[in-house]
Amino acid sequence: MKKRLIYFFTAGFIFLCLDSHAKGTYLEPEQFLVNTFGNNVPKPKKLWIKKDLKPEIKKIMEHDLGVIRLRYWDNGVKTAWILEEIGRDKPITVGLVIKDKKIEKVNVLIFRESRGWEVKYPFFTDQYKQVSLLPGYKLDKKIDGISGATLSVNALNKLARLALYLDSYVKKNK
Repeated sequence: MKKRLIYFFTAGFIFLCLDSHAKGTYLEPEQFLVNTFGNNVPKPKKLWIKKDLKPEIKKIMEHDLGVIRLRYWDNGVKTAWILEEIGRDKPITVGLVIKDKKIEKVNVLIFRESRGWEVKYPFFTDQYKQVSLLPGYKLDKKIDGISGATLSVNALNKLARLALYLDSYVKKNK
């Protein structure tokens, strides 16, 4: 009986440690912007999600965004997007930087899930560097998944495709 009790409490402790390790703010959105633009962070711009954008966004995300506008930052050379997508149950907040129609940087800013947090590490996010968008909203490079983090990987892939599309949209409609 004592061994079972010790096993139960040890397993619970490990689960709580892993769970608390997974969730959290890894990089504040404001710091992401400073890391991206230095001390010259541009004022945020608003992209209104109009009728022409909604069906394209739905193709990329496989659902409506549920917002009427998105904020983004544009210094004339690159754009920064702070976007969210549900992993398994909760939103993952991701910062993406687009330059010359390619992803320059991806950072997981806030992770709220209990699984899949490995997507925050550079070994995963560095795969997105220099990736661009092909017709049909496909990435031009295969992104290797992480066993046990499929839904988080899928969420980041959707956000990468969305940021690339939105960057091209705002550049085209200036």
